[in-house]
Amino acid sequence: MAEAWLNHLAQARGLPVRAISAGTGPADRINSMALDAMQEIGISMEGHFPKTMTHEMVDSADRIISMGCGVDVNACPAGFLPTEDWSLDDPAGQMMDAVREIRDSIRRRVEELVEEMA
Repeated sequence: MAEAWLNHLAQARGLPVRAISAGTGPADRINSMALDAMQEIGISMEGHFPKTMTHEMVDSADRIISMGCGVDVNACPAGFLPTEDWSLDDPAGQMMDAVREIRDSIRRRVEELVEEMA
């Protein structure tokens, strides 16, 4: 959701910013509740898929933000770099109301980030 939010909001503001979301132990597919929650507000996640964080991603990143969703610190290639943690709940296994709250929390944080980058 964070990747879709940042790319959507940055594009709307004409900012040359691109987010790539990845994890230390990604699922096989995006959580269907997260897809539905984003679709509700008109942001498609078509083309998005879970990715494993690589050293190349970390090396090319200007900023690394973790969501705090059970990150495996020992497996994280960014573990030795300054990382901002947003301490969000994992939407996996949550009811739709909780997924919406997570989505909206991500949006608020991404809006602040986009404002900072503008």
